[in-house]
Amino acid sequence: MTYEIVCVSSVRSDLGEGPVWDDRDRCLWWVDITAGLIHRYDPGTDTDDSFVWGEPVGCLAVREAGGLVLATKSGFWFFDPQTGDRDLIADPEAHLPENRFNDGTTDPLGRFWAGSMNTQGAADPAGSLYSLERDLSVRCWKSGFRTANGLAFSPDGSRMYYSDSYPSVRTIWCCDYDVGTGMPGKERVFFDTRSVAGRPDGGTVDADGCYWQAGVSGWELYRLSPDGSVVTVVEMPVEKPTKAAFGGADLDILFVTSIGAGLEGSPAQPDAGRLFAITGLGVRGVPQARFSG
Repeated sequence: MTYEIVCVSSVRSDLGEGPVWDDRDRCLWWVDITAGLIHRYDPGTDTDDSFVWGEPVGCLAVREAGGLVLATKSGFWFFDPQTGDRDLIADPEAHLPENRFNDGTTDPLGRFWAGSMNTQGAADPAGSLYSLERDLSVRCWKSGFRTANGLAFSPDGSRMYYSDSYPSVRTIWCCDYDVGTGMPGKERVFFDTRSVAGRPDGGTVDADGCYWQAGVSGWELYRLSPDGSVVTVVEMPVEKPTKAAFGGADLDILFVTSIGAGLEGSPAQPDAGRLFAITGLGVRGVPQARFSG
């Protein structure tokens, strides 16, 4: 396989994360979590506009009704980048002031799933996985995570993936998923990342049903078959890739965010924290469902 990796944005993020391709506006939304920034990258004009949120933003999804839905330090929000309007939906972890939301995605019917984590190194796992339903109710499905991550759904919605990035855990799980009710089934280990260099960070799926893991701290991305076998390893020019998302007119470009904090001026990885685009992989993604609430 011959692929090409290029930097596509001059923006250098502290903790770049959460890329989501908007197939209608042909742009990529992504966040800088700790800086509290929301970015909109337009490949057509090669421009990146940013919006200041003012607190950590873990992840987002494009909303069917317009604008975005966010999972942040203070809960779930609606945000209209054009007007600046903000509306709080719910704060399910108001009783956990040291927590924030981390990774998330939508299921095929437009529910917004997001996981949380403790930011202060709590002794007990304090993170959980939540779904924001289409009626704007919030359901906590599972607790006991240190760094909830890796959320993705198979193309037909029958399988759900998630992970915990914490160094002592570094495991990806999967479970059967009832897309009609939004209920996951019994979990099983999908992939133990101790067999590869990078810990599991953000995930996505391609049209063939393979799961892509950003191997944070490992300089690599991994394409995993539905049975959990490593199919492809993509070597990255940065140590800490964080999440990948397919985009472009044909969904054949893999956009990848990365971490730049603490790596400023590093001669080994001068582009740490930048946004990358990978072409020539020979696979395509699936359209990301919009939040339907």
